[in-house]
Amino acid sequence: MENVFTANMRIKRINDDRAEDADDQLVIEEPLEIHLQHGNADNRVQKSISVTMRTPGHDMELAAGFLFTEGIIMSSNDILFIEQESTDSNRILFALQDNVDPGLQKTERNFYTTSSCGVCGKSSIEAIKTVSVYKNEEKSILLKTELFYTIQENLKTRQAIFESTGGIHASALFGLDGTFIMLREDVGRHNALDKLIGAFLLNDELPQTNTVLLLSGRASFELIQKASMAGIKVVAAVGAPSSLAVELARECNITLVGFLRNERFNIYSGEERIIL
Repeated sequence: MENVFTANMRIKRINDDRAEDADDQLVIEEPLEIHLQHGNADNRVQKSISVTMRTPGHDMELAAGFLFTEGIIMSSNDILFIEQESTDSNRILFALQDNVDPGLQKTERNFYTTSSCGVCGKSSIEAIKTVSVYKNEEKSILLKTELFYTIQENLKTRQAIFESTGGIHASALFGLDGTFIMLREDVGRHNALDKLIGAFLLNDELPQTNTVLLLSGRASFELIQKASMAGIKVVAAVGAPSSLAVELARECNITLVGFLRNERFNIYSGEERIIL
C-alpha cells in the first residue's frame, strides 16, 4: 500500500539463483529546503539556511525541531509563522518575530544535511555543540527495568513503515509509567527526533523532563544533544551508543541505555535512575 512515506517500485528479486519480478516498498527520501526570515519589520532578511534529506510528512515540526535543537530559536514565542509552499512542498519558510536574533553565525552550517548525518555541513568543532536552556532542570526519576522491555515492544508494534520497508528510523516518547505519548518516523534518525521535538515545541510542551525517549537504532552524539535540548533525561536505544554519545550523556546527566532488546540492555550513564 502506497502512502506519503513509501513508494512502490518494481524490482528483480533473487532467491536461490532464481529471478522473479516483484513489487517492493521503499521509504521516500526528498530534500527539504528551510528558508529563514528574520529582522526588523522595515528590514526583513530571508535566506536558505539548510537543505536536509528527509521523508515527507510533519515538515513544519521538522523545521521547528531543527531550528530549536540548533539553538537558532529558544521557544515557540520566537516564531512569527511557518509556511510550506503549495507549489513546492519541498520548500518551507520559517519566519521569526521582529525582535529575535537567530545568531546564524553560531551554527556555521553550510546548508546541506544528509539523511544519515545531522551535523553534516558544520564548519567547526565549536559549531557542533549547542547548550540546552533546560540543562539545569532536574527531576527525581526512578524506573524499573520492566519499563524498558515494555516500551521496546510497544515501539515494534507501532513501526508499521519499518515493517513494510526496513528502511526508516523512529523516535518515540513514553511517560515514566510506560504510557505511549508520540512517535515520529523518518529516513534520517536525526530528522525523526527533530520532528518529535518540534511537535512538542509547537504545542508549548517543552521541556519533556518526565519522559523516556526511545530510539529505534543507535544512539549517536547528535541524538543525545537533541534530547538534551528538549530537557529529556532518559534515553534508550535499540542499538549501540557511540563513545561521544556516552560522554555527552554523562555530562548532561542523562540516563543512557543501549542494546535494548530481548529483555536485555546496557546502562552507559545515569544508572542511579534505574531500579535493579
